[in-house]
This record gives sequence, C-alpha cells and structure tokens, in this order.
Amino acid sequence: MSEILSKQESIARQVYELGRLPMPELWSLWDRYFPRRPGRPNRIHVEARIAYKLQEEALGGLAAETKQRLEAIGAKHSQIKLRARPREFHFAPGTVLLREWGEREHRVTVTAEGLFEYEDLTFKSLTAVARHITGQHWSGPMFFGLGKGGAR
Repeated sequence: MSEILSKQESIARQVYELGRLPMPELWSLWDRYFPRRPGRPNRIHVEARIAYKLQEEALGGLAAETKQRLEAIGAKHSQIKLRARPREFHFAPGTVLLREWGEREHRVTVTAEGLFEYEDLTFKSLTAVARHITGQHWSGPMFFGLGKGGAR
C-alpha cells in the first residue's frame, strides 16, 4: 500500500513541477509523448496534456471499453459534425519525394525511422518540410502531390 502511495505522490510532484518548468523543457516533454505540437499552443493546454500522459504512463490509461463508451456518448450528443480522419501515408525507408518549387527541384528522403530528410535537416512531417521550403503553412501531402489517389 505504501508503494502505491509513494508512486502517487511522485506523480503528483511531477505534475506540480510542470507549472515551474520553462517552456523549452515543457516542449521537450511534449515531444516525448506526442508526434506533433499543437497549432495554437498555450501553457495551460500543454501542461494539462503532459500531466495526463505522466499519470497514464505511471498508473495506466483508460480501459478500451471505457474509451469506446466515452467516444460513443460524445458522438451521440455532439453537435459538431465528424470530419474524416486525415489520411496517413506510410512510406518505405529510402523513398524519395520530389517537388519543383521556386525554380528548383526539392528532394526529400524518408528515413528508416519514418522521418523526412531534406538538405541535411530532419523533419517529423512532410508538412514541416513544406513549411521550411515555402516559408508558409502548407499541407505536406498536398505540397508533394499526394492526393486521395496517391502521387500525382
């Protein structure tokens, strides 16, 4: 019993300390748990999501049945129309994506870890690569011509 209390106290302490961490350290934790950063971040949101992940990691998450039940309740009572899930692309390591932009050809290579290399830089997503190339927000798959039917 004291081991459980000790674990809970440790988690409570970690959650409490989130409020004292500088944002670069919070982002480091965020990157550990999530594949991408929020588009419009605020500190409260970032702390809350990390706190949940810390607790989930230490104490376990919701049971699959509970998640399904909560999602069903939410869908039943929500007035927000469901959007289609964004299509995920899975590339074989070594895949090279090409795009002409600004009068030159841009080559992106998929790494063994599923990341994207462009001009000796590594990116987590195609969208990040497209933003780097253009200086503007683009959908990475759209920028590289990956539509519903695959490459164009």
